[in-house]
Amino acid sequence: MLLKGKVWRFGDDIDTDAIIPARYLNTSDPNELAKHVMEDADKEFPNKVKAGDIIVAGKNFGCGSSREHAPIAIKAAGVQAVIAKSFARIFYRNSFNIGLPIFESEEASEKIKEGDTVEIDADNGVIKNLSTGEQYTAKPIPPFMQELIAAGGLIAWTKKKIKGVVA
Repeated sequence: MLLKGKVWRFGDDIDTDAIIPARYLNTSDPNELAKHVMEDADKEFPNKVKAGDIIVAGKNFGCGSSREHAPIAIKAAGVQAVIAKSFARIFYRNSFNIGLPIFESEEASEKIKEGDTVEIDADNGVIKNLSTGEQYTAKPIPPFMQELIAAGGLIAWTKKKIKGVVA
């Protein structure tokens, strides 16, 4: 899987309330959640983000509550991947469960700037900054998590498994 997009930068400890504020949790409609994604971190982000964009953040991205709404809102807004120095564990698993690719890379997190264009070779864990020519390594995604991403998330994977489409 090869992903390429424009970068939006966020800092350390971006919690799930910054990703999707609790005041919007009266719905689980992905399109409604997308309208408010990251607005407490950047009020204009929902209007600026475009399909195919990539978020790059610091450490502990997705900390806070265990709500699935956070990765759902990110994915529904068209963000195709998140790169961070580290992720909160529950956000990490929720992201794969809904089919949002995420990549841990300390070096990429520190060096990639907002507005850069990056290309992610998800199969090999290579992140290229096309704006600077630099290349970084991401922690490998476990094979089962790769299956979840390829299927579109845990529910889609399970449906395919029941139909005998996945091993």
